[in-house]
Amino acid sequence: MGLKWTDSLNIAIELDEAHPDVDPLSINFVELRNWVLKLPEFDDDPGHSGERILEAIQQAWIDERE
Repeated sequence: MGLKWTDSLNIAIELDEAHPDVDPLSINFVELRNWVLKLPEFDDDPGHSGERILEAIQQAWIDERE
């Protein structure tokens, strides 16, 4: 079963592994959304992302770094 938009923590972990040199605070939501869509495990409707979901993913990524 693939990752869904609501799997913010698991998405954040995958992003952290895929982009270890990137500060999650330095990317915008358009870039973040594109990176999520490119994750091999991601399997959800691209149209179901919104600002609230992307904020949750970004915050989870920040928390994962700390």
